[in-house]
Amino acid sequence: ARLNSGQTLPLQNGVKVQIIGNPQLVEESGALQVELKAFERFRITGELDTVVEDGGMGDGWTEARVRFFDSAEEEKEEEEGPNAISLARAMNRAKELTSPNLSFPDGMSMKDRWIQLAKENERSPGQIDALLNEIGHEPPPPEQPSEVAFWIGALINPLPGLGQAMEIRPQLLMAAIAEERIDVALKAMLASIRHMDGTERLF
Repeated sequence: ARLNSGQTLPLQNGVKVQIIGNPQLVEESGALQVELKAFERFRITGELDTVVEDGGMGDGWTEARVRFFDSAEEEKEEEEGPNAISLARAMNRAKELTSPNLSFPDGMSMKDRWIQLAKENERSPGQIDALLNEIGHEPPPPEQPSEVAFWIGALINPLPGLGQAMEIRPQLLMAAIAEERIDVALKAMLASIRHMDGTERLF
């Protein structure tokens, strides 16, 4: 994260990624275009350390101890602990994504209504279809509310950006329990729908 002062601070939560294919040089800008695939979530648990190679060339890289997270394991801990009721609520809320909704035309689901509107507002032809091919045309089952929330985040905050929703990926990574994640995701998707149909513009 970059502060107003220009200082850069690392976020405590992140995602392990893999570089897909070969980086491409964009001739117009001279930038390097890299395709990444996300895997495990993690949180920094120790002190940061900057490593510079012998000779002191370049800025080096940052190292830290991290803890990796798995949604299924987290939700199992919730189910067996004091957050069991919260997890049940999260599973129930996750059903809202694909359930018929009388608030939308023809009673379509929130997912289908968002996709319909997004295709009308995509920045390039086929952007939404290509995105769905990457993340899957259907979300995970509601019994996995955290994964449903992350699927929504990938859908409404794609790269390249669509510009029709508020950025929620940092909130999803910072959320401590499934109910927080699904609440953030569903509220953002509904706000995006209202923005695209003109009911309540976001910006």
